[in-house]
Amino acid sequence: MKERVDGVLSMTSFITNHWLDILTTIIGLVYIALEYKASIWLWAVGIVMPALDIFLYWTHGLYADAGMAVYYMLAAIYGLLVWKFGRKRYQKANEEMPITHMPAKLYVPSLIFFAVAWLVVYYILITFTDSNIPVLDSFTNALSFVGLWTLARKYIEQWLFWIVVDVISSGLYVYKEIPFKAGLYALYVVIAVMGYYQWKSMMKKTSHALSASSSNDII
Repeated sequence: MKERVDGVLSMTSFITNHWLDILTTIIGLVYIALEYKASIWLWAVGIVMPALDIFLYWTHGLYADAGMAVYYMLAAIYGLLVWKFGRKRYQKANEEMPITHMPAKLYVPSLIFFAVAWLVVYYILITFTDSNIPVLDSFTNALSFVGLWTLARKYIEQWLFWIVVDVISSGLYVYKEIPFKAGLYALYVVIAVMGYYQWKSMMKKTSHALSASSSNDII
């Protein structure tokens, strides 16, 4: 009987200490599921989740991640507006923004932006915080800037950026003893791979539909 009570108390204590980690993990699963489906509702969830993550990351010494969460909130608002009102080439009026490849001309500027962001975040971490993992912490945050922007533009390559970010982040959260978040990001890696192929399939269907529509217009 005593062992059962001790077990319940231990579980209660664990949940009490990790409740925010558990909650954000559940919300994160909803977010990635919506992203997989390319649903615009992912941005609504993307506003709520980082608001909670700010406190979670800060209390575990992940200062860059806490700052990044603020960016995520603003980027979610931007993504919502772009997906709702943005337009791409060949997109017709009142038509949902299609999934496309990232234009080749954007690769070099994106790489330069990533490098600059990595250096800036790294400098901020070593200068103003006591982060003991500034190199990787700044790397994942800088690449996340690029990943979130490509997601907002609905470029399929966003999944490739997130695979790299998620692999590294999962390891960082294990190191920082945030178990549920670590598990979530490990799952993100699997879903990101699946999401890439899902978006690829959706992109092909959209491309075929546009081609058929263009043919009908010519006729």
